[in-house]
Amino acid sequence: MARFDTVVLNGQAVLPGHGLTRADVAIKDGRIAMVGSDIPSQDADEVINASGRLVLPGAVDAHFHLGIYRDITEDTKSETISSLAGGVTSIISYFRTGSHYLDKSGPYREIFPEVLAATEGHSRVDYGYHLAPMMRSQIGEIGDLVGAEGVASFKYYMFYKGLDLSGASSDARGYTMSDSYDLGHLFEIMEKVAEVQASRGDDSRVSLSIHCEQPELIRIFTERVKEAGVLKGLQAYSASRPTLTEHLSIAEVGVLAGHTRCPINFLHLSSGEALDAALEVKRQHPELDARLETTLHHLALSNESYNDQRGKVNPPIRASEDIEALWRGVKSGGIDWVCSDHACCSETHKEGELWSALPGFGGTALIYPFMLTEGLRRSLSPERVVNLVATNPARAYGLSPRKGAIIIGADADLAIVDMDGTHPVTTERLLSAQEYTPFEGMELTGWPVRTLLRGSTVFVDGEVVGEPTGAYLKRPLSTTEARSGV
Repeated sequence: MARFDTVVLNGQAVLPGHGLTRADVAIKDGRIAMVGSDIPSQDADEVINASGRLVLPGAVDAHFHLGIYRDITEDTKSETISSLAGGVTSIISYFRTGSHYLDKSGPYREIFPEVLAATEGHSRVDYGYHLAPMMRSQIGEIGDLVGAEGVASFKYYMFYKGLDLSGASSDARGYTMSDSYDLGHLFEIMEKVAEVQASRGDDSRVSLSIHCEQPELIRIFTERVKEAGVLKGLQAYSASRPTLTEHLSIAEVGVLAGHTRCPINFLHLSSGEALDAALEVKRQHPELDARLETTLHHLALSNESYNDQRGKVNPPIRASEDIEALWRGVKSGGIDWVCSDHACCSETHKEGELWSALPGFGGTALIYPFMLTEGLRRSLSPERVVNLVATNPARAYGLSPRKGAIIIGADADLAIVDMDGTHPVTTERLLSAQEYTPFEGMELTGWPVRTLLRGSTVFVDGEVVGEPTGAYLKRPLSTTEARSGV
């Protein structure tokens, strides 16, 4: 009887603390059982030859939106295939009550089981959820959601306060289906998250993620942009939600988090001003567990070179100088991880005038291709790329050490990547239900040729393999048998 189920031979693996290393990876019962050199091929039932390829841990796309604009089951079926095309093996999707998603409100003890039932058996990747307490009564559920349901992260949307989708002033209750969605609500969420975190006897992390844009300023700037009528497309949208609105919201969050000691994540930083503001919060509150995120599109797209309203997203696509500032944050270590903020948004949803078009688009299939191409071009090491898209988000959200690194005992989630071939980005290559992509035509290397989920090949040479086997990630994942070793 063979010692291992599978061995991946002859690859260049990215290993924690070792960087890019010639190494073989042996798999048993869905876990990494051995990492070393010259593992005999006869020791395994299946042999995968990774000669000339990079062997990377499956990426963790920690910012995802299953079911925001489509039926959640159908969205799970199609968009997790797109994840596999990018070497992503774990996602954490946002969900909230209110408009979109399931279009309902109420206690999460009733609604969250419905969400899990709608996605179970349909995902091609392992998946977890971040939940947003929209009503005051949902704040009281946070402890049970952490302890019983394995939800270790929550969300607050700064710009929902007093704002409707078009940017006009309104009560917004019809959209959020909430009672009082203001800074008092945020403060109480922070208090509860901090309380639950302080009560834990292990090193796991319960945190609150923040979408930082200031709604009262957005209202004023949107009115001004519309009245002037000079700017069009994404340049108009960015001017209607300028970087000042990020800056002010981040500062507000810093004051409240500094008082409550709530662990926080600054989501999808889109500008140099936002990055500086988030780093300033960390300088002012060195005792605070604050982590920083940016997205592929904010590192890749500028509204000078791409001004099509199909690229509308919150916060907006900015100027090229903001791309450079964010890359400096990536290179310096100021930014902790990079994600896609994937939201399958059809062309129909982007039609009409700019202000009524829905925000968001997909990008999960570009996690490794874009970050390897542009990251290495900008002198990032392969290990730093892996940290940004796999190891760091896994650590932040209760998935480490089972996810995010090639170590003995971890789940055998692997992306085997071709660094020789260069291919343009096309909608066909991304395998999403979305009919367009703002990244169209980018020439990228680092496309996965094979993706493994818990030791089984689930994607190879551009096609999915077998039936969906993705499992719900109840966080923090058990660390049983997971240990570092080479």
